Amino acid sequence: MRSSNPVFSRRGFSRDNGYAGFNTAPQAGYAQGNPYAQNPYANNPYAQQDLQQGAPPQAPATTGRMTMDDVVMRSGMTLGTVAVGAILAWALLPVSATSYGLAVGSAIIAFVLAMIQSFKRTPVPALILGYAAFEGVFLGVISEMYNSRWSGAPFQAVLGTLAVSAATLLVYKAGWIRVTARYARIGMAIAIAFVLVMAVNLLLVAFGVADNGGLRSFGPLGALVGVIAILLGAFFLTLDFKQIEDGIAYGAPKNEAWLAAFGLTMTLVWIYVEMLRLVAIFSRD
Repeated sequence: MRSSNPVFSRRGFSRDNGYAGFNTAPQAGYAQGNPYAQNPYANNPYAQQDLQQGAPPQAPATTGRMTMDDVVMRSGMTLGTVAVGAILAWALLPVSATSYGLAVGSAIIAFVLAMIQSFKRTPVPALILGYAAFEGVFLGVISEMYNSRWSGAPFQAVLGTLAVSAATLLVYKAGWIRVTARYARIGMAIAIAFVLVMAVNLLLVAFGVADNGGLRSFGPLGALVGVIAILLGAFFLTLDFKQIEDGIAYGAPKNEAWLAAFGLTMTLVWIYVEMLRLVAIFSRD
C-alpha cells in the first residue's frame, strides 16, 4: 500500500516504477502462495539489473549503491539539522505569541517541503535538509513552551523517543515482528483511520463542539490517544527498517540513502511530538 502523504508515504526506493520495499522482499514463513518466494527478485529493478548482467543480486559498497554507512551518514545529517534548528529556536526565540506564530509557519513550510519531496521520484537533498531545518525550528519552539510549563518535559520526551526507537529496532532485529505486505496494509489502514479521526476532532474543537481538545485533551483519553500515536510511530519505524534492509540487499542507488534518512526523520519527529504530549499529561497535578 502506498500513500502520497509525507507521513505515511513509505514508497521504498523508487526506480523505473518499481521499488525495493517490503512487498518484494522474500520472507521466511510465507513462501507458500507468494510469487516472490519462488523468484524473490521479480519486479525488483535493482535485482533485475544484476540478473541481466549474469550476477547474483548484491550491494557492494564500491559500485555506487546504498550501504548502511550511507544511511547512517545521511540520517545523521538530517537529524543533526533538526537538532541545530531546534537548539537555535530554543535559544533565540522566547516563549511568546510571536514565537508560536513562527513555529506554526515553520511547521507549514516543513510540511510543504515534505509533500514536494514525497511526490518526487528521486531524493532532493536540499528539500530534505530544508524540511529538517524548518521542522527543527518548530520543535525548538514547542519544546521550549512545554518546558516552561512542565520543566524537563522535552528531555524526558527525547529519552522516551530513544527508548521507543531502540525497543522497536530490538524487536525487529530479533524477528518478533515480520514486516509482510499484510502487516503493512493493516497498519496503514489503522494509521489513516487515526489521522482522519484526529482531523475530525480538530474541526470539532475549532468550531466549539468538543471542549478541552476533545480526543486530544490532557486527560486519560488524551493519554490513550497519545499511546496509540506512539505505537503507530513504532509501526512506521518497522517499515523504515525493512525498506532500508531491502534497499541495501537489492542494490538501491547510493543517493537514495536520503530517502531512508527522510523517512526515519519524519517518523522520529512524529514519535517525539507525541511523547512530549504524553509526558506533559503525566506531569500534570
